[in-house]
Amino acid sequence: MSAEKTTGLVIRLADFSESSRVVTLFTRDFGKISCIAKGAKRLKGPFETALDLLAESDLVFLRKSSGGLDILTECQLRTRFRPPAGNLNCLYGGYYVAELLAGLTEEYDPHPVLYDEAVTALRRLTEESDFRWPVLRFEVMTLREIGLLPDFRACLACGRTVADHTNFVFWVSQGGLLCPNCRQPEFASHPIHGTTLALFERLSGEQAPPVPISPVPAKSLQELRHLLTAAICQPLDRRPKMLGYLPF
Repeated sequence: MSAEKTTGLVIRLADFSESSRVVTLFTRDFGKISCIAKGAKRLKGPFETALDLLAESDLVFLRKSSGGLDILTECQLRTRFRPPAGNLNCLYGGYYVAELLAGLTEEYDPHPVLYDEAVTALRRLTEESDFRWPVLRFEVMTLREIGLLPDFRACLACGRTVADHTNFVFWVSQGGLLCPNCRQPEFASHPIHGTTLALFERLSGEQAPPVPISPVPAKSLQELRHLLTAAICQPLDRRPKMLGYLPF
């Protein structure tokens, strides 16, 4: 076994024995890993409170070559996730970030950009009262990093560009747009308009847009919510549990 050092976010905790836990972490250098944290349930154990959900810590773990669980040996707390007092939306937004990282990433598939985006989203959820923009930005960047970001430049069937027409639909199973001439009733699709596409472009840029993003028509926000939900449910094969707690 070799000792590895990295930084990571706690995205899942499960009891393993009377004194130990299985910890799932999303790390910057190794992606998602699962470790046994021996003694983690003791009041004065080796990790103290560094294994809170969504806490960011400096980690040392022993990587097993046999495919079993790794062993967490050191965990030094950097920051703890503390949303504004009484703001359940920001709290649930953080839990949603953890759910997406757990469900849409693979073991030992590093995504340092996605890690940085997760840290940024959690920080913004602790500093801002409006949960929507950090969550929407993180959803878009997650889809981009795992290679499932929808292509909104042109019709998937005929190549007609968005600039040529405004009444496109999002073709869920293929992750792209269909123009009015190519859409078919049997295709699962959602309508999407130019203002929604412009909002999507702002959210998917290299830099996170300022908060709040305004003015945003309610219809565009609703369309974007439907679009992202469909794009995320496709690879998960289910609706994210925490999404039901977020009042978009």
